[in-house]
Amino acid sequence: MMLKQKMRLLTEQKKGLLATNFYNLETLQGVLKAASELQQPLILQLTNSSITYMGLNTAVCMARTGLKEYGVEGWLHLDHGNSVELAQACLDAGFDSVMIDGSELPLEENIKITKEVVKRAAAYNVNVEAELGYVAKLGQAHSKLNGFTQVAEAVTFVEETGIDALAIAIGTAHGFYKEEPKLQFELLTDIHAHINSILVLHGGSGVPGNQLQQAINLGICKVNLATEIKNIFMKTLQSILRNNEEIDLRKVFPIATESVTKLVKEKLQIVQNN
Repeated sequence: MMLKQKMRLLTEQKKGLLATNFYNLETLQGVLKAASELQQPLILQLTNSSITYMGLNTAVCMARTGLKEYGVEGWLHLDHGNSVELAQACLDAGFDSVMIDGSELPLEENIKITKEVVKRAAAYNVNVEAELGYVAKLGQAHSKLNGFTQVAEAVTFVEETGIDALAIAIGTAHGFYKEEPKLQFELLTDIHAHINSILVLHGGSGVPGNQLQQAINLGICKVNLATEIKNIFMKTLQSILRNNEEIDLRKVFPIATESVTKLVKEKLQIVQNN
């Protein structure tokens, strides 16, 4: 099933679709094992940094081979694409979905760059995601005046760009939170009532499960998870290697991979409202 169709179906069922970033073979295996064991669908995400690190073709081949070997229904998505050129490269590489992130640009420029990606993606019949509002990135302040997605702007943005999915700012941030986030559920309800695109929640790491489930019940479908995956993998490695002289990475990495699997299984159960 195409990603667009899957997200429409899950939105109607008030279920979420977890979108997990991967950074190397081990984190890829960790998330796929979780999805396989629970027999749940999954989106695999790559950022520009991960593509640069692994290489575009290598990363794509890893993802496609992994989905097949683990028997997971899944899709490959460009997360936070920062240019039309990168989106085009991912379209050519066979991605199922691309995001163009012009959220820090003025609205008119965000619309312009997003329209261009939508136009290009049409030839591939690929899902296009964009972002509107202020979802703080790593290193940025978590609060910003008038940072939430505005309903009227969302309506205009979706109508003028023709996007399939919209990442909205309703109180989340990328990275960890200094205090528990409080999602704006009334705003989410209002946005969902006025636009027809799939709704995406970025900054899923650290959001309490009950808030994630409530957001899904009110219209969110795609839930992004990245920071917690990096964190659990590296923290596990650091713990293992402390006062440890083991040099065989094949003995060390699987333990960290299993910690990723445990984390993602917990998140999958939350987004499926199990």
